[in-house]
Amino acid sequence: MRVLMNKNDLVEGYLKKKAHPLTQEIERVREIILNTHPNIEETIKRSSPTFMYKGNIASFFMNAKKHVSLMFHKGALIENSNGILEGDGKEARTAKFKDMKNIEDRKEDLEAIILAWVKMKDEA
Repeated sequence: MRVLMNKNDLVEGYLKKKAHPLTQEIERVREIILNTHPNIEETIKRSSPTFMYKGNIASFFMNAKKHVSLMFHKGALIENSNGILEGDGKEARTAKFKDMKNIEDRKEDLEAIILAWVKMKDEA
């Protein structure tokens, strides 16, 4: 596994202060995303940890307490053949993870969605 080069101190502080009941699971999803591509960055936007690559990719929905919820702002544009993205809104889609096993089981699907975003943005 690569060293996480793009961890942001603002996100670190936010997660510590938030003390979410699924902090370990959130951290694992965060690691997967940041390790998927070296140019993915993170910050806090609208009071939520957000991943970026040539625009906003996804933000954690921190009010969810029984699962990790990751909202893909323009998820409708991302090729979703593995079905990890849920919803039928005009733009947004959500990926939900119920526990650490579910995160590990869907790791490759999450990586594929992130790489699909990077490819889409690079080809734009």
